[in-house]
Amino acid sequence: MLQIEIEAVWRFRREGSPRTVVVMLGVLNEIRKTGKITSAASDAHLSYRHVWNLIEQWSEFFGTPLVETQRGKGSKLTPFGERLVWAGERMQARLGPQLENLAQELASEIKPFLEQRPSVIRVHASHGFAVAKLREFLDREPGIGVDLRYVSNQHSLVSLAQGACDLSGLHLPHGALRAQGIKAAREWLDPREDRIINFVTREMGLMVARGNPLRIASLDDLTKPTVRFVNRDHDSGTRLLFDQLLAANGIDESRINGAQQIEFTHAAVAAYVASGMADACFGVEAAARQFGLDFIRILTEDYFFVCKRAFLDTAPMQRILEIIRSHDFRAAIATLPGYTASDTGEVTGVKAFLEMHAVR
Repeated sequence: MLQIEIEAVWRFRREGSPRTVVVMLGVLNEIRKTGKITSAASDAHLSYRHVWNLIEQWSEFFGTPLVETQRGKGSKLTPFGERLVWAGERMQARLGPQLENLAQELASEIKPFLEQRPSVIRVHASHGFAVAKLREFLDREPGIGVDLRYVSNQHSLVSLAQGACDLSGLHLPHGALRAQGIKAAREWLDPREDRIINFVTREMGLMVARGNPLRIASLDDLTKPTVRFVNRDHDSGTRLLFDQLLAANGIDESRINGAQQIEFTHAAVAAYVASGMADACFGVEAAARQFGLDFIRILTEDYFFVCKRAFLDTAPMQRILEIIRSHDFRAAIATLPGYTASDTGEVTGVKAFLEMHAVR
């Protein structure tokens, strides 16, 4: 089965010089995490000597060292090396989902011209770690292709209603804000044709630097002048939820320093905080743990999929249900901090779903 990957490459060039340098940020990141060039070499499948030569070439090109070595103490990145790595982490977190969307668009264009055409499931869903994990499982499935597009909560339901996708993501918070989510979703749910599939629950909250040096404990603390915030984009379901939380707590967004600074994924805002460019952000616990941040839980969300009744009976969709109900998939979800596979794969009609989940 054909798979397309589009990756960002960092290519540095000095003005007036034909020479370019591609810095392998993965090598530097491994040194940052382990303090060992040998580990970085092994991870990149290169020899120690080759990696060391690369580091020397990069340092010569920039005119400043990227790595420091001390006898008996291993290696560590210089402040410049650290800055390069964290810039790379932010760019990957920011561009990764967008590049995946572009790859899927390209795949959709060329696959009809290939002899072997697997059943392609079009999935429109909000970006999240569990959705990405499901895609990993589906990519290993023979005969099933996945066209996954990351879109907002509301846009995914619109796509399903208009026939632009087969499987739509929907996430609803527990507590007082749930009614607002139900009201927005109800407009696009067809009680006769749509079916709701339980997927996962996830913990949402504030991500702050390790040790929480600014002692941030609640949404109110985001209004402190010393706290720098980074927000999600306006089209994301997480941004909508955050705005609803601010309104429910009587907090004026204009009082939050950095509320207009936006990134496009949970990982991107987490990387922004981890690199020291902000002090706090709002998102899933899994993103906080990925970047070594502390997490202050605010609420729990349920994540569902929605599909048409006719599609539910197709072989590809039945295989998806088998996968998400499997022990292996539940075990994979258990490795994601803040995620729980609860009643995963259970199917209900819209009327029963609205009655069951209106207040929780």
